[in-house]
Amino acid sequence: MSKVYDVAVIGGGIVGLASAMALAEKGFSIIVIEAESQLAAHQTGNNSGVIHSGLYYKPGSLKASNCTEGRETMYRFCEQHGIAHERCGKLVVVTKESELPALEELERRGTANGLQNLRRLSAEELRDHEPYVSGLAGLLVQETGIVDFTRVTQVFAEIVKLHNGEALTGARFYELGKDGNALVLKTTKGDILARNLINCGGLQSDRVARLCGVEPGLKIVPFRGEYYEIVPEKQYLVKNLIYPVPDPRFPFLGVHFTRMIQGGVEAGPNAVFAFKREGYRKSSFSIKDMAETFGYGGFWHMAFKFWKMGMGEFYRSYFKRAFVKALQQLVPEIQSADVHPGGAGVRAQAVEPDGFLVDDFRIVEAERMIHVLNAPSPAATAAISIGKTIAQMAEKSFSLN
Repeated sequence: MSKVYDVAVIGGGIVGLASAMALAEKGFSIIVIEAESQLAAHQTGNNSGVIHSGLYYKPGSLKASNCTEGRETMYRFCEQHGIAHERCGKLVVVTKESELPALEELERRGTANGLQNLRRLSAEELRDHEPYVSGLAGLLVQETGIVDFTRVTQVFAEIVKLHNGEALTGARFYELGKDGNALVLKTTKGDILARNLINCGGLQSDRVARLCGVEPGLKIVPFRGEYYEIVPEKQYLVKNLIYPVPDPRFPFLGVHFTRMIQGGVEAGPNAVFAFKREGYRKSSFSIKDMAETFGYGGFWHMAFKFWKMGMGEFYRSYFKRAFVKALQQLVPEIQSADVHPGGAGVRAQAVEPDGFLVDDFRIVEAERMIHVLNAPSPAATAAISIGKTIAQMAEKSFSLN
């Protein structure tokens, strides 16, 4: 007779494994189902590796509360498990006077979200921290750090297995059925039986919800973020993390400089519409994905609202000099020869039918199911907190005992 798990988690990214870990530690039988051949294959493994402070998020939002708790929990977890990390801090830099009100709003939000060590800096003080930066003023955010979130996810998986949980890779979920009181998750590696289901499908989360008979009320639209790497002989230009003041109209932080925990310095990412949900290259294209996106009214509402920003991002994607020009606003000495193309990530951006870009985390419940429909940055930072929240929801709504 096939084993019936208490909970099946669809999606082997950091949020899926954090949720599985929280439940496995409580003694529930757990299986994680991942379509790719390895865990953390998409958003988790292709981000900038920044432990976010909680500076940007609207006070009272799920992002704010989970990031504040999750940040410190992540630092403690890394310390306890010997995962390389560093609380290095970052600078948010004002490059023109019109950005000063937005910086003040960031400082207000950060204070409301519990950040204790925010410090306003003058132009001279900026250069005390980053000698090659150019700015009128800035904000020092000391709680920000760096880590390898793929390694964090691997440790989560080890803990799940330590508590007799399982992680099945190369198993794409494609249909949900029932067998008595059990849900039957049909995958490319066979049927999985579970009493309950948690959807942490990331780039596929809306599709997974629909396969489960749940209408999510949104669609995932993919945005590719492309990075450049600074050549070793010019990495002295950046000591830690340097960010611009973000445009408050968009849920993107703008191109910035990030020192990586593994070594090296990245510059980016941009935010360009991707023609495939897992479209890491400019040439990546999926007829299915594009037909679905272009057939969605919410996409066209979004495109109409933000076409100018979108065209600018495409221009920066295809013309290196435009990308470098954006970097030079922060560090004028950086030149085109100082950077070469690096990796890319794809952000799963949830878009509502009216074109609204869903900014906060969105987690919905259905009968015997929990669906994580929107979990962009700072979800990696907040993963342990999100996992704890999902586990509490599961214990209550799934009647686990």
